[in-house]
Amino acid sequence: MDVSLTRARRLVFGSPPYLQLKALIGPHAGYSYSGPTAAHGYVNIDPSQVTKIILLGPSHHVYLRGCAVSGASTYETPVGDITVDVETCKALLKTGNFEKMSLRVDEEEHSLELHLPYIAQVMKGHDFSLVPIMVGSIDAELEKVYGEILSEYFGKPGHLFIVSTDFCHWGSRFRYTFYDRSFGKIWRCVEHLDRKGMDLIEKKSPTEFRDYLEEYNNTICGRHPISIFLQAVNLSGVESSIKFVHYAQSSKCLRETDSSVSYASAICYSSS
Repeated sequence: MDVSLTRARRLVFGSPPYLQLKALIGPHAGYSYSGPTAAHGYVNIDPSQVTKIILLGPSHHVYLRGCAVSGASTYETPVGDITVDVETCKALLKTGNFEKMSLRVDEEEHSLELHLPYIAQVMKGHDFSLVPIMVGSIDAELEKVYGEILSEYFGKPGHLFIVSTDFCHWGSRFRYTFYDRSFGKIWRCVEHLDRKGMDLIEKKSPTEFRDYLEEYNNTICGRHPISIFLQAVNLSGVESSIKFVHYAQSSKCLRETDSSVSYASAICYSSS
């Protein structure tokens, strides 16, 4: 599998002010659609600096009023197996705020699955473990609860967060056709809408991001994983910055009968 990592632009880490990669935000569509966008995030990983990856993805198939961890011990991918961090999953279950995914639910959720080959490829030859977390439909209060639980891990050395999300799903088949004609073509309006949300994520403001979602109803499928992550960042006490490094659309909508999905990739880094 060609995950296009060598063709993405890499930011320079490990030089003054000694930036440390703490997290990625990336898409989970088919590789031919969103692969290049995802690569712009993954290319920044230094595998020698990562010992544990916490992967947050939205639930697409199962209604979940909370979050669930994987019950598997190993994930198989076309480019190598990944060890699931069973002990960390158990620790999260002990908080009473998580449940365990069944094998069927785990296998059906593509928001987690489609990141696995990237992870396996980048981390090949290095010892690490994965904590897969499926996020359900939760309110702002629960987003903060989960953010507080996970903030402990954000502050630990060697821990990397990956947040799985696509951005705007536009078109009648997605039941979302917001269009402000002042921006010209539909695809330009969609991009403006997405970038408005991306700006708020870069501000690390879960409250403003939620307000934006309520105002525009933008169909960002990973809205809850993003919000949990922003809470974790803010509650961790770690000084960090978020920067989007790539944006794309599956197609440029020109008519109301068209449809598209947007993809964005971001990195979160701290300085030490």
